[in-house]
Amino acid sequence: QVQLVESGGGLVQAGGSLRLSCAASGSPLVISRMSWYRQAPGKERELVAVIYWSGVTRYADSVKGRFTISRDAATIFLQMNSLNVEDTAVYFCNAIGSTFDSWGRGTQVTVSS
Repeated sequence: QVQLVESGGGLVQAGGSLRLSCAASGSPLVISRMSWYRQAPGKERELVAVIYWSGVTRYADSVKGRFTISRDAATIFLQMNSLNVEDTAVYFCNAIGSTFDSWGRGTQVTVSS
């Protein structure tokens, strides 16, 4: 079983930055990719960014050029710059391996105008 713990959310003014972290632990920790998703009130959960263990990254169009996903061992990060009120959501971490599909509990990001 793989556990994910997110951190780094909070309240920030529009135009500001935040950095989210997600640490994976457990066994077997053979991960093929990790992702950040977000869910705003009344909306469906959406993919924000994904990083494959090969190093390939992908982003939602709405965050390209503003967000950067990176990895250090079994921890991933989401650097979020130029935040706007539409980025307000609960951000969830997801990890997928050959034997698991795990989710974190989420961290709230609130952007004020």
